[in-house]
Amino acid sequence: MSDSLLTHSNTPNDNASLTEWLDYMQQIHVSAIDMGLSRVLPVAEALGVVQSAKDDAYVFTVAGTNGKGSTTAAIAQMCQVAGYKTALYQSPHLSVFNERVRINGEMVSDQTLINAFNKVEKARLKCDLTLSFFEMTTLAALLIFSEADCDVWVLEVGLGGRLDVVNIIDPDMAVITNIGIDHVDWLGDNVEDIGREKAGILRKDITLVYGTMEIPTSVQQAIDKHKATCYQLGQDFSYCEIDSTTWQYSNATVTMQLPRPALSLTNTANALSAVLASPLNVDAHAIEQALQRVKLAGRFDYRKMKGRQWLFDVAHNEHGVEFLLMQLLPLWQQHLANQSTDSQSRDSQALGSKISRPPATIKMLFSMLGDKDIDKVVQRLTESGLPISDWFIAEIDYPRAASTDHLKSILANYVDGVQIHEFNRLSEATHTVINASQPQDLIVVCGSFHTIGEALAAIEI
Repeated sequence: MSDSLLTHSNTPNDNASLTEWLDYMQQIHVSAIDMGLSRVLPVAEALGVVQSAKDDAYVFTVAGTNGKGSTTAAIAQMCQVAGYKTALYQSPHLSVFNERVRINGEMVSDQTLINAFNKVEKARLKCDLTLSFFEMTTLAALLIFSEADCDVWVLEVGLGGRLDVVNIIDPDMAVITNIGIDHVDWLGDNVEDIGREKAGILRKDITLVYGTMEIPTSVQQAIDKHKATCYQLGQDFSYCEIDSTTWQYSNATVTMQLPRPALSLTNTANALSAVLASPLNVDAHAIEQALQRVKLAGRFDYRKMKGRQWLFDVAHNEHGVEFLLMQLLPLWQQHLANQSTDSQSRDSQALGSKISRPPATIKMLFSMLGDKDIDKVVQRLTESGLPISDWFIAEIDYPRAASTDHLKSILANYVDGVQIHEFNRLSEATHTVINASQPQDLIVVCGSFHTIGEALAAIEI
C-alpha cells in the first residue's frame, strides 16, 4: 500500500458514528503497530499539538511495563482535586473507546472525538501519509487536550517510550514505573534493551521518578546523558502500610499518613512523588481527597455483580501477575486467619474491607493474547498457593488472541485436565462461571484488557 492510496473519498462522511470512525482507522495502515515518529510528527505539527503542549500545559509522561494506568490515574486525580484542569490519556480501554480520553475525570463525548478524528484525517491527507490506529487516536486525544486548554496533561505511553507517538510531546516530568520483559518483538528480550526504549521519554534536565529499587545500566546512562534529576523508590522516597485503611509516604522533606487508595501502593507512591517533585501547587488536603476518590477499572478491581464476587485485574505478563499476587496473597492469608476466629465482622475485612463473605475457592476466568508469555503467567498463578479450583478459558475476540487450544495446552502442564473448562467465546465462559460458582467464591478475571472488557460486557447483559 502506498501512503497516498487512501483519498478523501475513503474518509467517513459528516454523519458517520464513532464506531464507523474507529473501524475506518483500523484499516488505513498496513500494520496495527508501526513504531517510529517520522510519519506522525508532520501531522502533529500540522495540527499544532506539539507547540500547544510546550507552551500551555505541564506534562507528565508515564512509561513502564506495568502500573502505568494506576500511576497516571493517581497523578491526574491529585492535580484535578487541586484545581487544575487536567487531561488524562490512557490505553487501551475496557468497554468504550472514550475511556482513553478524559478531562477532569470525565470521558469526552463521541462528537468531540469525531470532530478531532476529522481534523486529524484532514491533516494526514494533506501530509500524504498513512497512520496506524494508535497514532491517529493519540493525535486526536492530544488535539482535544490542546483545544480544551488544559493546565495539566497526564500521558500514558502505549508501547516502549522512545518511538511511541506519545513521545512527540516533550514532558516536564517523566515517570518510569518499572521494567519487565514484555513486547519482546518490538522492545527487545532483556531489561537493558527495554530500559533503553523506555528511557527515551527523558529530555535535557528533566526530573524522573523511577519506581523500583534497581535501575538498569541503560536507564542510568540515559539519566546521565540528559543530566536528569532522578527520584528512585527505596532511595529517595519510600512507603509502608500502617493498617487496612492507612499508609505512610516519606521522602527527604516530608512524611505523610494518608488514606489507602483502591490502587497499588507502589504505583500510588510513584505518582505522589511525581506530583510533589513538580512545581504544581498540590497540598496535603488535595492529596488526601484524591486518594479517597481515585479508582481505575480493571486494576485489582473488586465488584459484586450477578450475586457473585469478582476481582478484575489486567495482569497480562509475569510482572503484572506479581503485582496482582502481591496485593491478593496477603489479603487471602488474612482471610484465612480471620476465618479461623469464626468472626463474621473480621471476615468482612478480608479483601480490602470489601468482600462481604469469606471466599471458598477461586474460579479463574482467563484468556490472553498469543504474543504474551502465557506459560510464565500460568506458572506463576498456579504455583502461587491460591486455591484455584477451576479455570474457564476461551479465545477473546481480538486479532492477536491466543486460541483456546493453545491456552489449554499450556494449562494442562500445570493443572489437572478436569479443572479446565473450554468455551468458544469468553461470553459463554463468563455465563458458565456464574452458574458454576457459589456466592462465597471469588471469580478472578485476568490475562488481558480484552479479557476483562468482554467479561464485563457479558456480565452486564
